[in-house]
Amino acid sequence: MNRRGEPAENLAAAFLEAEGLKILARNYRCRFGEIDLVAVNGATLVFVEVRARGSEAYGGAAGSITAAKRMRLVAAARHYLMHHRSSSPCRFDVVLVRGREPRVEWLRDAFGE
Repeated sequence: MNRRGEPAENLAAAFLEAEGLKILARNYRCRFGEIDLVAVNGATLVFVEVRARGSEAYGGAAGSITAAKRMRLVAAARHYLMHHRSSSPCRFDVVLVRGREPRVEWLRDAFGE
């Protein structure tokens, strides 16, 4: 995480907690990449990518999640699951933080088919 990303991650964590999720880990790092937030929503383990952009130029926050980034997130999530011996159902969510006066948008099961 960089210095500019920390406020967005703090805002996303507070937002998700207010929505009833429990944050288990922040900035989980392994050789495959980093997961911004790991949370639990009921019985479901949730891997959260936080994206912040000041404007919608160049595709905005959502457009910045490339196929390569998704592959790294999935690999990091597999690493987390192996090392935490979890067999819980899981999903990938994205929290978008947009604008100078931030608006939060929560995309549940963002990588679902």
